[in-house]
Amino acid sequence: MRNNWWKILAFLLVIYSIIGGLLMEVPHLPILNESVRNLYFHVPMWFSMILLYLISVIYSIKYLASANEKHDLIAVESVNTGIVFGLLGLCTGMVWANFTWGAPWPNDPKLNGSAIATLMYLAYIVLRGSVDEEQKRAKISAIYNVFAFPIMIVLIFVLPRMTDSLHPGNGGNPGFGAYDLDSRMRTVFYPAVLGWLLTATWIMTLKYRTRILQNKKNQIQ
Repeated sequence: MRNNWWKILAFLLVIYSIIGGLLMEVPHLPILNESVRNLYFHVPMWFSMILLYLISVIYSIKYLASANEKHDLIAVESVNTGIVFGLLGLCTGMVWANFTWGAPWPNDPKLNGSAIATLMYLAYIVLRGSVDEEQKRAKISAIYNVFAFPIMIVLIFVLPRMTDSLHPGNGGNPGFGAYDLDSRMRTVFYPAVLGWLLTATWIMTLKYRTRILQNKKNQIQ
């Protein structure tokens, strides 16, 4: 029970953020209106994705240094889970963009960069599936992952700041905190971020343990 406190905390924070995100009062802003509530869902999805990709690249580096199979499994399950959160981030972003900018997919560099990054990590999964020999597969995918992560950071965080972008905090636009993330929203937003980060990590660990059990079962057979 003592080792599961963070899972209980994750559950409580996510439930609180969902209820608070839907029911608590938000600032009445031009254009955004009630759609600003998506901040509680869209942004935590992206933060969770980035955390999982970061865990993945760390364990890819560990695998290259140690050739420990468990490090490779943590890396791949982090990517598998990260892709899910990335797709959720894209979907919630499209809903928000449709209400705010009038189209689900305007020509925005951050949106395009996010799509390319998602395809890049989907290619990681395809690459793993195309190599049969386990050690060779793990090594090639680890090397790919080491290069994929910094490219993803450039696509999502660097390029949008260097060009015109509709996103807050990019292309000369002020960030949310500069004009509309007031104390009411912070009481939901920060718990939402922490709750989803913990939940994403929890899901990854479950997938990793499932993969370990499957490998043991295959070895017995």
